[in-house]
Amino acid sequence: MKDTVTLNDWVQSVLDEVESALQAWVPMDAPAGLGEAMRYGVLDGGKRLRPLLVLAACEAVGGARAAALRAAVAVELIHAYSLVHDDLPCMDNDVLRRGKPTVHVRYGEAQAMLAGDAMQALAFEVLTPQDGSVEPALQARLCALLARAAGHAGMAGGQAIDLASVGRPLDEAALRDMHRRKTGALLQVSVLMGAACGDAAPAALAALADYGAALGLAFQVVDDILDVTQESHTLGKTAGKDLHDNKPTYVSVLGLDAARRHAAELRDQAQAALARSGLANTARLAALADKVVDRDS
Repeated sequence: MKDTVTLNDWVQSVLDEVESALQAWVPMDAPAGLGEAMRYGVLDGGKRLRPLLVLAACEAVGGARAAALRAAVAVELIHAYSLVHDDLPCMDNDVLRRGKPTVHVRYGEAQAMLAGDAMQALAFEVLTPQDGSVEPALQARLCALLARAAGHAGMAGGQAIDLASVGRPLDEAALRDMHRRKTGALLQVSVLMGAACGDAAPAALAALADYGAALGLAFQVVDDILDVTQESHTLGKTAGKDLHDNKPTYVSVLGLDAARRHAAELRDQAQAALARSGLANTARLAALADKVVDRDS
């Protein structure tokens, strides 16, 4: 029980820290109401799993906290922008996100598109402070990691596959490739950005990359399970939408029971990767893997 309380205290502390940074760095005074739409899309909502992974990985390697906080905020901005764009009528056409109307429902499609664009740009602005708090070489490394995970080889590429796969049967390998890009890449890079703020050995970095890859897929498998087992008010988004839109999911490809087993297998893979990392301070990363698989929303 003591370890659980300690983890919960750490999680709450990180959530408060990240929320304060987002409040400070996402501008309200952007022109023509753009700042309001940006803040609506990113503040006061979401699990903040990606920032938690950044800061847990930074602690595991004894890294620089100031740089990691900026990385945590940057990756959350990229995640938030992707949700704003994914919810647009030209993409997934969703009206509910994090328990409230989506940005385009609240502010209109054009403003939602611009808010997403601005959040994407702001992420890289956050990573490149001019006050000397983050070394230029580390700024470049963090920007490169995030850009690759968010772009054509990662999240954007995965979304393109997703849109092209509506109504088409996918086997497990194709489904895994899609979600490794669309969801997994940003979760994995959260771990890698946190680790980049320290000085871990190559073997440890490789193990953390494997942990992030397994965790990223586990998150999506559980998301697909929750989509068919939970109600919209629990999820904070429209339940059953993938089935309604005829999208391939781990449940539709594997079946519900097999999908649950696969999520557990991926958690085991993530924990095994941590065990072989040689790092002493991985308890919070291990607990986050459990949190991803055991969640109900």
